[in-house]
Amino acid sequence: MRFVKKWIIIFNEKNLMYKAIKLLLSILLFLCLAKMPFGYFQFVRFAALICFSILAYNANEEGNKIEAIVYVTLAILFQPLIKISLGREIWNIIDVVVGIGLILTVLIPKKIK
Repeated sequence: MRFVKKWIIIFNEKNLMYKAIKLLLSILLFLCLAKMPFGYFQFVRFAALICFSILAYNANEEGNKIEAIVYVTLAILFQPLIKISLGREIWNIIDVVVGIGLILTVLIPKKIK
């Protein structure tokens, strides 16, 4: 029964939507490593702000405060309104680390309470 309950939690529709958001955002972040026009980076910043805000709201609703704080921090870091100039190399490192982190949150299942 525990096995079935675990898979129901992993594959429910709401959970799949948040996993899709994480995977899509990680792909967008990894594409930032390629030579892209400036407009693409602006799009990624808007998309990251929206996606991280949705993920933060979901984490807060689930009672996971630490995860919510991480997503809010990432939303602030990627927000497009006030540009944070870190240089291309540092942004590439941030993109890779955040992209890998998002993929790991999809692959590693949460513990069942």
